[in-house]
Amino acid sequence: MEQEMGKWGAGHMRVFGEKRCIEEEKVGLLQLKASINHPNGTTLSSWGGEVGDCCRWENITCDNKTNRVIRLSLRSIRDFELGEWSLNASPLLPFQQLQILDLSWNKLTGIQGLLRLKKLRVLNVYRNHLTTIPNLSALPSLKVLDLGFNDMNSSQLQGFQGLLRLKKLQVLNVGGNHLTTIPILSALPSLKVLDLSFNNINSSQLQGFQGLLRLKKLRVLNIGGNDLTTIPILSALPSLKVLDLSFNYINSSQLQGLKYLSRLEVLNLEWNSLMGGIPPIIGTLGYLKALSLGHNGLNDSLSMQGPCKLNLEELDLSYNGFEGSLPACLNNLTSLRLLDLSGNDFRGTIPSSLFSNLKSLEYISLSHNHFEGSIYFGSLFNHSKLEVFELSSDNKYLKVETENPPFSFPLFQLKILRLSNCTLNWPSWDVPGFLSSQHDLRKVDLSHNNITGHIPTWLLANNTKLEYLSFGSNSLTGVLDLPSNSKHSHMLLLDFSSNYIHGELPSFIGSIFPRLEVLNLSTNALQGSIPTSMGDMKQLLSLDLSNNNLSGQLPEHMMMGCISLFALKLSNNNLHGTLPTKSNLTGLSYLYLDSNNFSGEISRGFLNSSSLEALDISSNSLWGQIPNWIGDFSVLKILNLSRNYLDGAVPTGFCKLNELHFLDLSHNKIGPTLPSCANLTNMNYLSCDIGFGDNSLSGPIPPWISLLSNLRFLLMKGNQLGDSIPIHLCQLKSISILDLSHNHLSGPIPPCLDDINFGREVALMDDTFSRNQLIPIGAKTYSYQSQLSWFVDMDMSYKASAENEKIVFITKRRSESYMGNILHLMSGLDLSGNELTGPIPPKIGNLTRIHTLNFSYNQLTGSIPQTFSNLKEIESLDLSHNKLIGEIPPQMIELNNLAVFTVVHNNLSGKLPERKAQFATFEESSYEGNPLLCGLPLKQSCTPISAPPAVKPPVSVNRENRSCEAIFLWSFGGSYGVAFLGIVAFLYLNSYYRELLFYFIGEHVPFLRLRG
Repeated sequence: MEQEMGKWGAGHMRVFGEKRCIEEEKVGLLQLKASINHPNGTTLSSWGGEVGDCCRWENITCDNKTNRVIRLSLRSIRDFELGEWSLNASPLLPFQQLQILDLSWNKLTGIQGLLRLKKLRVLNVYRNHLTTIPNLSALPSLKVLDLGFNDMNSSQLQGFQGLLRLKKLQVLNVGGNHLTTIPILSALPSLKVLDLSFNNINSSQLQGFQGLLRLKKLRVLNIGGNDLTTIPILSALPSLKVLDLSFNYINSSQLQGLKYLSRLEVLNLEWNSLMGGIPPIIGTLGYLKALSLGHNGLNDSLSMQGPCKLNLEELDLSYNGFEGSLPACLNNLTSLRLLDLSGNDFRGTIPSSLFSNLKSLEYISLSHNHFEGSIYFGSLFNHSKLEVFELSSDNKYLKVETENPPFSFPLFQLKILRLSNCTLNWPSWDVPGFLSSQHDLRKVDLSHNNITGHIPTWLLANNTKLEYLSFGSNSLTGVLDLPSNSKHSHMLLLDFSSNYIHGELPSFIGSIFPRLEVLNLSTNALQGSIPTSMGDMKQLLSLDLSNNNLSGQLPEHMMMGCISLFALKLSNNNLHGTLPTKSNLTGLSYLYLDSNNFSGEISRGFLNSSSLEALDISSNSLWGQIPNWIGDFSVLKILNLSRNYLDGAVPTGFCKLNELHFLDLSHNKIGPTLPSCANLTNMNYLSCDIGFGDNSLSGPIPPWISLLSNLRFLLMKGNQLGDSIPIHLCQLKSISILDLSHNHLSGPIPPCLDDINFGREVALMDDTFSRNQLIPIGAKTYSYQSQLSWFVDMDMSYKASAENEKIVFITKRRSESYMGNILHLMSGLDLSGNELTGPIPPKIGNLTRIHTLNFSYNQLTGSIPQTFSNLKEIESLDLSHNKLIGEIPPQMIELNNLAVFTVVHNNLSGKLPERKAQFATFEESSYEGNPLLCGLPLKQSCTPISAPPAVKPPVSVNRENRSCEAIFLWSFGGSYGVAFLGIVAFLYLNSYYRELLFYFIGEHVPFLRLRG
């Protein structure tokens, strides 16, 4: 619609002379300003200021002859925080020559009164809050009306009756509303473009399309983004050239309606339910010039023969499932200007003939496939019209050579170049040399290519309109050396992350890139302090300087000046000082200051960042109590305060964090209790992790934890928790890792622990553990004009990597950190280092998907349950240092994933399991401290060694020996008796020694002590 507005506004720019604007229009403008600013806005400051000529005020265009206002451009002019408003039509009455009125993006709820603007040709109220159509019957010249993305629904269809008087209306947009039926528009004889997209129209309302059949001049019909399952019959629209059916539910068997549209030139069927091959009916549309079948389920590459027979200029087959080599028939499309095959599963080489035959190509996208072999970029150098080339590989097997032949330069001037994740210019790994001849680049992405050499800052100097420059994940070296007098006012994104850049950041970097929205210099070797001039970047949305060697304090000017900042990541540096006491980062959502040297208490500096979703200040030297006001971050999802020196109780403000997904307070001195949080049922969104490990918590495990039904990880190891393991923990059925080790828990292991998931229900790979913030970066100076849409989206968005949630858990005898999507596959139960008693419940054997089980250093008794043979996914099993008895179940040799097994220091007995599968890898150290165990690899054999038969002595010798033994026994017994009676007599006659003996017995043999 904006293109139409530009068309109508062309040629009307005013040449300023001595004439001044019309007084009555000046008054009307001031009244309009007051209405827009009601009740206390400050926009349009130049209106009514020092400049008296209203034709020189902002957002106003006057005719250079009559001095009357012919255009009012008031897009997004009302202050956002003022909320909704309604416009009275009376201030607009004086504007008799007004031709274009743009009120889009203003939260407008209605226009009161009749708009009497006889010359008005374009009215734009797009993206407002209109619920009814204003009275437009007094606009006889209106040709373009944009009502898109408002709040109108089909109950307001009577408002469309007023449109029927607009006999000159050519363009009507009512897309993005809540219509369920098609309005009656048959009395609009001049209508050429109709947009009904993104409403709620479904195939049961197809009779409504009958009313459109009288629109004989209709050339463009957009009904995408509805709930259609079939194509309506549109055979009576002889002028129809463009049909957009995207974002519906049409499948391959419901395309019969196309046979009535044989003269169609543009067809958009992307984002539907097409499966299998490209429907043959597509190949019968002989006049078709532009076709989009992207984002469907098509996979038959042979079916591309149909479109190859057409004289197409644009072909979009992106994000389907096409496999194999690129079809040779693509070489027949010699008129092709746009070719998008990205997001498929094409393999093999990219034939050079594809480029040599298609001389008209302007836009090529082959990204996200699995191509191999080599491609010589020089084969494109004669394509003088080429503007966009995208080849972001999904593997490293594609070699791209840009320097062959050497010292050659292309005829084209690219606007967009994306060559990432390839083997680029092997073995030199040079920056493509042809780029030195390019002077109109807007976006360059050469990330993930292992490019070497110095930072190519000459690209900035050669391309003054460059907006997006990414060399992330390469091997560039050197210092970021930029001339102090340079200024790159178009630059929106600069990414040199994961290279080897060293030295200090330019002190004047803020003035060099005044409009920068994303700056990523993470994972380099940068030193020095953060430049104060960062605060001059008023439009900066994302700043990532993590994983460097930066030092110093956070610049106050940055914390006050970067007012648009959305994500700030300074992790893993050497920054020090206290946390900011003042901050103006009101839009900040993601803040990562972890792994630095910040000290002091947690300050209130970020309190005005009310939209904060992630706060990580872990691994610093912060001390004091956690402030209660932390609960004021009502949308906080990630909170990590671990590895500091925080102490005291957890404040009750935590109970207000209803959106929390990840909480880690481990490795502090927090305790002794947790807040009762009686209303914690609101915290069901806490679906990731809660970590209180290695603190000073005491007492029983709080019962409110059982209310966190979506909790996946509960880590409370290394505290002083006592009492028994509560039964209510079994209600946490979504738990994957439960770590209660090294506490003072006693009593039995609850059998109901088998009710917990522990990996049995594999979670979907969502973004719970690995999040990226998608930051839209709009291309301000370039968009590729396509027949398939108003413009082709250049995908200028940027994924700002978040700090993945990190879980520390002991498995296979090692304490490891796990983060990102691997956490979806982790499961474990650790109850070691407690005082648990009783037998191991056989139901624990039902945890068939658990990977780690540790019950060591307790006082467990009984035998190892035979059900443990069901733990098919177990990798680490530690039952050491208990009082277990009996045999090790022989069925456990079926545990083929078991890598670590130890039962040392128990009372186990019997034969060890056969040395098969994984049990063949366990040595004597897995069983020591169990003297009654036998079998390999122990030295103790399970078969008793039989003694040799005794030699029977002669009878005469036997008798002689027996007589000697008898004489010895009688003599020894007599001597012993005489000695004993002598001692008794001595003690009886001597009372002193008798009392001394009794005293000795009382002091050293307590259980024989005499009692009175």
